[in-house]
Amino acid sequence: MALNNPAFNNPAFQDKKAGQQYPTNTPPAAYSTQTASAQHATVDAAANARLEGAFAAPPAGAIETGRMTIEDTVWKTVGLFAILLVTAAVGWFWTLGGTSTTQPAALNILPWIVGALGGFVLAMVVIFTSRKKIRPALIFAYAAFEGLFIGGISAFFEVQFQGIVLQATLATISVVGVTLALFASGKVRASKKATKVFMIAMIGYLVFSLINVGLMIFNVPIAGGAFGLLSNKIFGIPLGLIIGVVVVIMAAYSLVLDFDNVQQGVRNGAPREYAWLGAFGIMVTVVWLYVEILRILAIARGSN
Repeated sequence: MALNNPAFNNPAFQDKKAGQQYPTNTPPAAYSTQTASAQHATVDAAANARLEGAFAAPPAGAIETGRMTIEDTVWKTVGLFAILLVTAAVGWFWTLGGTSTTQPAALNILPWIVGALGGFVLAMVVIFTSRKKIRPALIFAYAAFEGLFIGGISAFFEVQFQGIVLQATLATISVVGVTLALFASGKVRASKKATKVFMIAMIGYLVFSLINVGLMIFNVPIAGGAFGLLSNKIFGIPLGLIIGVVVVIMAAYSLVLDFDNVQQGVRNGAPREYAWLGAFGIMVTVVWLYVEILRILAIARGSN
């Protein structure tokens, strides 16, 4: 009988009070048997219909559940990068002033500066206010400012090294794709020990970057070259290439942390708006990865 199906071993399908709804006078045995059979058949048909409807219905998504999902986070990430690409085009042409990269006029670095400062300020605001409330509008604005920055800096380097933007874009997509594939397959996972090493390396790289910028600003002789200390060579290899490879590995691990955080948020049943925060975190890492690869390629081509 259908009611023996394990799927129905639920108190909701086992109403012990159902028999109390019958009349008090006892009907004939044959009539009782026929009535019981008819009722069981009706229950079975209704249950099967509900079960078929449940399987036929589309799965509940973020809108129906109000919870964070992987799919919703992916679409929000795609949307943010769409905004970034649009404003990156604006930053590109604004920087070039309407001229081509092969015969540029005086470059306008204003988009680069506005995008960098605006993106940094908005990133800080998003990070520090996200504990109380997620504000998608701020994340949209961050993506727009980052687009100006990416477009401006890309145009600047493209003028000096033709084809470098395409190379950096393909390299960034490759790193992101490989990292995502390894994470999805379970071959790469975040660990406490690796995360501690990552944090120490990040702090060290941040201190080094600040010192390098300071030396460049004050024109200290040891910080020679367009990239400061990174332009100096060790055994004939620019320091920027050595550090750059390490930083790209760090950025890839940062992506692993981002994917792991998104997955953990889904497992915890985080509210749907937290998908915006996950998309924001992924964008921050990918932008960092792109800029580092762009700089590595510039140092490599400039040292030839």
